[in-house]
Amino acid sequence: MTDTFPRQHARTQRFSLGEPRTIAVSSDGSTVLFLRSAGGEDPVTSLWRLDVATGAETCVADATALSTGGGDSSAERARRERAREAARGIVGYSCTADASVAAFLLAGTLYRCDVRSATCTPLADGPFVDPQLSHDGRMVAAVRGRALVLVDGTGTGDGADCVTVLADDPSPDVTWGLAEFVAAEEMGRHRGFWWSPDGTTIAACRVDESGVARAWVADLASPTTAPSVHRYPFAGTANAEVELHLIDLAGGSAPRRIDWDRSALPYLARASWGRGGLVATVQSRDQRRTVVLRVDPERATTSVLATIDDPHWVELVPGVPALDRDGRLFTCEERGGARALVVDGTAVTPPSLHVRNVTVVDGVAVVVATPDDDPFATHAWRWREGRLEQLTSGACTTSASTGGGTVVVRTTSLGAAKADVRVAGGPVLANLAAEPLVDPRPVLHRTGPRGIATAILLPSHHDGGPLPVLFDPYGGPHAQRAVHSRTAFATSQWFADQGFVVVVADGRGTPGRGTEWERAVAGDLAGPVLEDQLAVLDELPRLCPFADTSRTAIRGWSFGGYLAALAVLRAPDRFHAAVAGAPVTDWSLYDTHYTERYLGDPAASPSAYRSSSLLDDAASLRRPLLLIHGLADDNVLVAHTVRLSSALLAAGAPHETLLLSGVTHMTPQEVVAENLLVHQLAFLRRSLGVSER
Repeated sequence: MTDTFPRQHARTQRFSLGEPRTIAVSSDGSTVLFLRSAGGEDPVTSLWRLDVATGAETCVADATALSTGGGDSSAERARRERAREAARGIVGYSCTADASVAAFLLAGTLYRCDVRSATCTPLADGPFVDPQLSHDGRMVAAVRGRALVLVDGTGTGDGADCVTVLADDPSPDVTWGLAEFVAAEEMGRHRGFWWSPDGTTIAACRVDESGVARAWVADLASPTTAPSVHRYPFAGTANAEVELHLIDLAGGSAPRRIDWDRSALPYLARASWGRGGLVATVQSRDQRRTVVLRVDPERATTSVLATIDDPHWVELVPGVPALDRDGRLFTCEERGGARALVVDGTAVTPPSLHVRNVTVVDGVAVVVATPDDDPFATHAWRWREGRLEQLTSGACTTSASTGGGTVVVRTTSLGAAKADVRVAGGPVLANLAAEPLVDPRPVLHRTGPRGIATAILLPSHHDGGPLPVLFDPYGGPHAQRAVHSRTAFATSQWFADQGFVVVVADGRGTPGRGTEWERAVAGDLAGPVLEDQLAVLDELPRLCPFADTSRTAIRGWSFGGYLAALAVLRAPDRFHAAVAGAPVTDWSLYDTHYTERYLGDPAASPSAYRSSSLLDDAASLRRPLLLIHGLADDNVLVAHTVRLSSALLAAGAPHETLLLSGVTHMTPQEVVAENLLVHQLAFLRRSLGVSER
C-alpha cells in the first residue's frame, strides 16, 4: 500500500514519536534523563539516560520488555488527556535530584529504576496516579483511587504491606493529591502534592468537587454503556474547593490545613517545595490578583512574599514563582509592555523580550522568551549573578531544561526536518522522529500595520495559475502557529499541495507579542481575532498574486474551530466555507478559569458572552460549514457543536455535522486522525468547486 501524508501524520502522532522529551538534568549536570520511543512510528516510550561527558545513551527502562499488558486507571487516563499525552509505555517519571533513581508507572504498576545499573523493580500493583519520589529515593508518594498513599521505594516491601494510606476521605467527591480539572487544563498545574526536601512532610491538596456541576459524557455507539460523570465547572458556576494540607510522615497525626484567605483567593495556581522553602501561589476568582505565599511548615501558616495585580488578568508563567536557596523570589510580571523575569522585585530582562517560560535551579534562571524583532522565534537566555546570557540565536524556536549548570535545548527551524535536541556546548540527543512526506516551504511575513505574524504556503509544484485560499489558524490565547518550525507546517503544506494557497496567521490574543497584544481580547474573544484574519486576507493579493480570494475557506480545531465558524458566520462575503473542529460555540459552556479570565463573570458581563457566542449568528449562515466533534471530548463538550447545529437547523441553515464516537479533544486514534484530514479536504474541494489534483 502506498503511504500517504495523512496516514503518516496519524501513525507518527504528528511526528512526535521518536523525539527525546520530558527531560530532567541531574543536580551535578552530569546526567540527562529523558523519554523516547524506539522510532518515529513506535508509540511506546522508554526511559533513557545520557552521560553528558561521553555522549553515550543508555535505555534504563525498556517499556516493551517490562510491560505486563495491564491498563491504566480512569484517573490516569484523565491526567493524560489534560496533558495531551497520546503515547503509551512510560509517559512520565519522577527522579531524585542526582538522577540516580527514578519511579514511573507502566500499565498500572509502579516501578523503581536504579538508573546506574538500569535495573527496574516493581514496587506495587496499582492503579496509581502521579508517583513522586522522596528526595532520598527511599519512598514514593502517589494517588490510588481518591487517597494519597506512601509506597516503600526500596523494592524490599511485600505487596500490600508496602503501601500506607496517608490521607483519604469517605466522600466520593473528595480526592487527596490530585489536581482539579481547571488546574490541570488551564493553570498548567498537573500535580496535587509536593515532598519536603528532608522527606519528612508532604504538602497535599484536598479537593472537594461536591459543588461542581456534573457533565455526562456518553458513548453513543454503545447504547448499553452508562454515561460517565465528569465534574465540569462551567463559567459562572462553582469551582472545586481546594485546600492545601501538611502531612507529617512520622507520628501519625492528621493532615494540617494551611491557612490563607480562600474566599478572596480561591485558586491554588502553583506550589513548590525546594531548599528555599514551601511556596504557594494563589489567585482571585477574577485572576486580577495573584499572591505568592511562604508557608511555615511548623505552624501551617502563611506570609505574603509578593502581590501581583493587573487590571485585566495576571498571566501564569510556567516555572515561576520560585524561591531559591538564598531566599530570592523569582516571578514574572508585566513591565514596560512585556512580561519580564523579576528577581526580588527587580526586572532582569529588558522590555524587548516577552518571557514565556522560566526554570530556576540553584539561583540560576533559564528563560525562554520571544524577542520583539522576531515574533516567529523563541530563544533561551541564562540569568545568573546579575548577568543575562543568550544561549540560542537565529531563526529558531527553543525550549530548555537545566540542572547543575547543564542546559539542554530543543530547537526547531524551517531548514531542519526535525528538532535538534542537545546539551548546550555538549552532545546531541538522538532524534528518531520520522520526516514528513511533504516538504514544508512557508514564506514568513509581518502583515499589515499591526505586523501580524503570517506564513504563506504554496503547492510544491505550482504551475503559476490562480489558487483557492485556505486559512489554517489557531488564532487564540496560549498557542502560536506561525513559528520557526518546519514540522509545524507539515499539515498546512499537505493542504497546499492539494491545490491551495494556505495562510497561517497569529493575530491579537496569541502569545509572544507583548501585554497589549494579549490583552486585546479582554471582554471580546470574537472581534479582534476575526479582524486580524480579515486584515491578512486584505493584504493577501499583494503578498501572493496567485491567491484567488473569491474562493477562500478556513479550517481549525478547538479555538481555531471557533474562529473558523466565526469567520464563515460573520464574514460570509470574505470566507466562503469553513471546517470547525471541536469549536467552543457558547462560552457559558466552557470552564471557569479560562473563560472568566477573558470575558469575566457571565452574571456581571452577559453582553461579553453574548457577543462572543456563535449561537445568535446561526440565521446568518449562507456558506458551507462542516462541524466536527468527538463524543468523548471532556474539555470542549460535544454540547457546543450540538447546540450550534440545532440553532442552524432551526434557522433553516444547511450545514454538515460529523460526530466521532469514542474520540476525545486530542483525536489520538490513528484511523480517525488520518481520515479526518481526507474528509476535510473532500469537503473543501466540494464547497469551493476545486477539482481533485
